[in-house]
Amino acid sequence: MSVRFVLAAPKPAHDSVQSAAVYSLTTGRLVGGTAALVALAGVVIGLALARSAGRIGTGNRRNRAIVAMVAGVFGVVVGALNLVVADGGPGTGNGVVGGALALVLGLIATVLAWLALPRSRRTG
Repeated sequence: MSVRFVLAAPKPAHDSVQSAAVYSLTTGRLVGGTAALVALAGVVIGLALARSAGRIGTGNRRNRAIVAMVAGVFGVVVGALNLVVADGGPGTGNGVVGGALALVLGLIATVLAWLALPRSRRTG
């Protein structure tokens, strides 16, 4: 009894669909990536606020905390919406990875800004 393995050529239709989803910039990927970048900006601003104890003026510090909060909330909302409307998993071109990243980074930015906001109200 012998076992034979036969290599079959892939279907051309499947290849074109797969390559289009993998290598093109779809609307879902664009929305997820943009939300992730905005949320990342919120994290960077929040970390800068956390690192600069008293080196930034009170008014400027408050404005930066609000910008970080808005960027974080934007990342959370748009990332969650992108995940809700996606009809496939990672690699399908629906922006699932960008949406998930935006959701996580948005939560981090929101928490950092929320922690920095009371510090911005202090005088002295």
